Amino acid sequence: MMTTTDGDAERSGGDRVEPRRPITLRSNLVRYDDDSDRRTVYPEGLSGVARMSAWLTADDDAFVDLESAR
Repeated sequence: MMTTTDGDAERSGGDRVEPRRPITLRSNLVRYDDDSDRRTVYPEGLSGVARMSAWLTADDDAFVDLESAR
């Protein structure tokens, strides 16, 4: 359970939790002639091992336009 007091978030156990910054996502599309196109989504500003541990790849047709889905 999370509660908010004076703009600071606290856990139910009383531990303070830092507010999270918005995450900007990037994506790369790889097109294949004989297979489904694949899109990889990852947080902006990461590289190396940090990026490799925070990415998601799926067939491109599994993604939908955010505005269309609202």
